[in-house]
Amino acid sequence: MTASQVVRSHPDGAALTVWVVAGARRSEVVGFHGDALRIRIAAPPERGRANQAVSRLLREQLGTRVRLASGAGSRRKRFVVPGLSVSDLVKAIDDLVD
Repeated sequence: MTASQVVRSHPDGAALTVWVVAGARRSEVVGFHGDALRIRIAAPPERGRANQAVSRLLREQLGTRVRLASGAGSRRKRFVVPGLSVSDLVKAIDDLVD
């Protein structure tokens, strides 16, 4: 699996598919899960806490804002990274996973 398989073009920039494991010991990007970036989050999957934690982690790791576009109640989520090109997001993901 490569970062280019989890990133797609979006009218606002680039879209990133993630697979979230909530309630983990610590929050971290751990690799890939199928066609998604696998992220462990320490926050519980209650009342949007895990979604907020994933958004915060991605914002910190990518150095740019992100927006949850779909999957609020699911492990599989899609985030939009406004203003970032697909190639720039792929490079950033590659740097995170290496």
